[in-house]
Amino acid sequence: MNAQVSEARPRDREATRERILQAARTLFGEQGYERVTVRMIASAAEANIALVGRYFGSKAGLFSAVLEGEPTFRALFDGPREGLPRRLAEYAAARMERPPDSPVLRTLERSAGHPEVQAVARERLIGAVLHPLESYLEGPDALARARMATSVVLGVAATRRRLGPVTATAADVDRLTAVFEACLAE
Repeated sequence: MNAQVSEARPRDREATRERILQAARTLFGEQGYERVTVRMIASAAEANIALVGRYFGSKAGLFSAVLEGEPTFRALFDGPREGLPRRLAEYAAARMERPPDSPVLRTLERSAGHPEVQAVARERLIGAVLHPLESYLEGPDALARARMATSVVLGVAATRRRLGPVTATAADVDRLTAVFEACLAE
């Protein structure tokens, strides 16, 4: 009988952790990082507020865990290496027109000035974009080239946020392709 009890607890912990993650994903996506409290997340997850701290350490730790479940850049690495500049250009052109499809990634964009979010965003950018791109590239100065390409993508998103969306044309994609070719050249 004790074996059954100890077997049930890990599943309950995992289910509670997942409920907290789902509640956080929903609330962050709907209301943004600043407006959401740990108490709100715990209440929505029907969990004790102390469990948020136990599983995630802090609100920023929870936001980081939510971001881990979000789409990444990795799909751009599918296909031949020589096609990467074009795939990056198409990705950047899509960011000119609209924010990411994910409400959580839109929250990340909106809350980029918040100190807690800045730290989480930095780690996410390094782990989900910069290092995978560096690893994908061949030749010298891979990190520097990855940084340049990442800067272009971030710049496109920042410009859209400040100036508004722009419908990207085929010529825009061609120009961006040339920019990414220059960024990624050995």
